[in-house]
Amino acid sequence: MRTVPDAISHKLPHLPDTPGVYLWKGADGTVLYVGKAKRLRQRVRSYVATDHAQTSKTRVLMDYAVDLETIVVPSEEAALILEHNLIKEHHPRFNVMLRDDKTYPYVKVTVQEPYPRVLVTRRVLDDGAAYYGPFTDVGAMRHALNVVKRVFTVRSCRWNMPVEMPERACLDYHIRRCKGPCIGAQSLSDYRAMIDEVVAFLDGKPDEVMRRVSARMEEASAALDFERAAELRDALRHLERFEEPTIVVDVEGNDRDVIGFARDGDDACVTLLKVRGGKLLARDQRFLEQAEGESDAAVLAAYLAGSYRAAAERPAEVLLPFAPEDLDVLEPALAPTRVLIPQRGLKRELLDLAEKNARHLLEEFKLAEDEADERAGDPVYELARALTLAKIPRSLVCFDNSTAQGKDNVGSIVWFENGRPRRSEYRTMRVKTVDESHGPDDFASMREVVGRYFRRRLDESKPLPDLVVIDGGKGQLAAAHEALAALALGALPLVSLAKREEEVFVFGRAEPLHLARRSPALRLLQQARDEAHRTAVGYNRKRRTMRTITSSLLEIPGVGPTKRRELLRAFGSVDGVRGATVEQIAELKGFSTRSATTLLEALKASAPDRAAPASDTGAP
Repeated sequence: MRTVPDAISHKLPHLPDTPGVYLWKGADGTVLYVGKAKRLRQRVRSYVATDHAQTSKTRVLMDYAVDLETIVVPSEEAALILEHNLIKEHHPRFNVMLRDDKTYPYVKVTVQEPYPRVLVTRRVLDDGAAYYGPFTDVGAMRHALNVVKRVFTVRSCRWNMPVEMPERACLDYHIRRCKGPCIGAQSLSDYRAMIDEVVAFLDGKPDEVMRRVSARMEEASAALDFERAAELRDALRHLERFEEPTIVVDVEGNDRDVIGFARDGDDACVTLLKVRGGKLLARDQRFLEQAEGESDAAVLAAYLAGSYRAAAERPAEVLLPFAPEDLDVLEPALAPTRVLIPQRGLKRELLDLAEKNARHLLEEFKLAEDEADERAGDPVYELARALTLAKIPRSLVCFDNSTAQGKDNVGSIVWFENGRPRRSEYRTMRVKTVDESHGPDDFASMREVVGRYFRRRLDESKPLPDLVVIDGGKGQLAAAHEALAALALGALPLVSLAKREEEVFVFGRAEPLHLARRSPALRLLQQARDEAHRTAVGYNRKRRTMRTITSSLLEIPGVGPTKRRELLRAFGSVDGVRGATVEQIAELKGFSTRSATTLLEALKASAPDRAAPASDTGAP
């Protein structure tokens, strides 16, 4: 079996399990092969896992390959198109080159015509028309396009209007799929207004268009035109499923650079996606170290003023994820390249893709430097962004308390690593210092649990988490901070999650954060909170069960601590003892037939106790 080069073997354990494109490279940096994958980790590993399953071409490829580059994308369809673009750009030696140069279909709107048409094409020309795409599912695209034509009644004829005008309307007019601009039944201004709606929809702004269609549906229903209302209802459903143009190809066809940024403490990564002629063709990256004490804006400004400004070739515009420091000074220095910071639309999606690649590369860097055990998921980065943390919370610990009517007060601690539970680090403890005679004191209980947990980690020289999460509101948050401050750990990032409104309280901020309900960051916090709650309630239930068993056995004359332990070891519970026979009990050390008979009679004469349900006091 061939020895895998170091540059490849170091990357194999840390490949992302996401769709993407991989590039095998030779010793001189030449791209030898470009491939796509539904799961990069599984696909790339298959090249080096075995020899016997590979074709002769693959074996020769792996003999020449000394390095590997991967690019993550949102979907398999995007990987397919990016692979196609990269093959045309690099002409890799081991790829199959298609002589017919097949391209993917676009939706074309002939806005340069007085009465525009909407049609499908595979050729993008510089003819003034608007092009949208490419699309990978041709059948679904054509079906959706038919719906668009029906909703917006776009003409399907090929007349060069208004130079050529037919003598009478075609069948589309009679079945209400066209309003007859060719015979003057629809004015030019009305037709152009309808085309504006089509363009707005294809531009990725469907909300306003769909509101108008919905309004027409309601009007038709109010006029008792239920057939038309049903058509519009079905059209709305199809419009919602209309496939959006992939962000791997820029529909505007411009040249631009897209910069992604990811940071973890003192290390940062900047990725540069190069879009040329509307196609994503290359990716570059820079690692920035020793960024301690510098803001993200300052780090991005350093990259722009240095490596990026000195680049030999820069396009007309560059997309940035946020405003760098001294932007007013940077803009003239980067001229003629325009600086844009998009907030929505396809340009924002391009930025999201660049940032995803920056995270991917930063994870590779941290893993190669032995600064991380495994790759952190996107929700971990989203959490760092939502909480404005300087360091990625690869490890977080969450605390919760549980009590049952003021008794069996316990605390739980759960540990998450890279967004996933690490159950070997779960801990539970009994609350010892809180007086329960006057009812539960959740603030004092939280203070004790947090203090004891971190004191022990310090004593045992164990690593501290990157983020501390408390189940509760401001009161629990303040109590936890008091415990941390007493141990000189007040600088640890500390937040709490309140159940009622799912508000996130960050220590040091007056107002809570309201994260979107579908936010990956909020879901990660909720998962940790729910795990801590489950663990706390489970431990509380266990404590109550043991207390009930002990109290029941203590009431029986002649059963001391030694006999009680023997009974519990043999039968597990009071019900287990109650269901045993005299002979089974008499076999135990310290028991006789007479004492076993007395024990069973006493147990059967007493009713079993029932413990009160546990309650969670972590949230206000």
